Amino acid sequence: MVTSSDWWFTLRNSSRFLGIGGGTILVPIQVALGYPPIKAVATSSLAIVITAISGSIQNWRMGYLSFKRVIALGFPAVVTAQLGVEIAARIPSYILLTTFGLLLLLNIYLVELRKRIAHKQGQNQEQSFNPFLARIFTGGMAGVLAGTFGVGGGVIMVPLQILLLGEAIKVAIQTSLGVIIITAISATIGHAAKGNILWIEGIILGLGGLIGAQISTRFLPKLPDHVVSIAFKSLLAILSVYIFFQAWQSFNLIN
Repeated sequence: MVTSSDWWFTLRNSSRFLGIGGGTILVPIQVALGYPPIKAVATSSLAIVITAISGSIQNWRMGYLSFKRVIALGFPAVVTAQLGVEIAARIPSYILLTTFGLLLLLNIYLVELRKRIAHKQGQNQEQSFNPFLARIFTGGMAGVLAGTFGVGGGVIMVPLQILLLGEAIKVAIQTSLGVIIITAISATIGHAAKGNILWIEGIILGLGGLIGAQISTRFLPKLPDHVVSIAFKSLLAILSVYIFFQAWQSFNLIN
């Protein structure tokens, strides 16, 4: 039912194309179809494991994946993803959805902030933050978000890599997709222990994203940076409006 929708398929491929794992599409769509938010988050984590592996394998085969970058960000994410699982299990659904929408809007600002910093430095990509602490913070935040929202963590990893590590947006996206494998596996294990995952639905959703992941990772390196940046911000803006609508509906049901 889900994978037969043309507009859903298009947006899902776009999210994979932008290195944000697909959870930003999967979670709100599952909620709209009547799944409890905690189930949607957990099931999204399982689907992301499958699709992120596919996309990262393609990036690796094309020589666009740095294992050193992935491991540096993925190590702290393994631990903090379990914290995110606990948060998701304890907060009301409308709060979870509202904070998710705010997170999407925050990321639009972070991308623009990095642009202004680069402009002031004359396009100088030198890091102004301690790289070790920046990677711990970036990976740690990705893990928390993966466990809490079922998003893989790419929505925060991409702009933070640009802002704190001075990475180009393409490199940030390619690294993000690799780290998402780690965050999604950790989140999946945590949610599975609590019985939150719908296994059949998660596997179907994950397999449905394999083709889109393969196509998108082939096209990304060929596009100008400004095109990728506009697409990334536009997707986040559209999804934030949709998430806020879902949060409002959830709040009205409770009250």
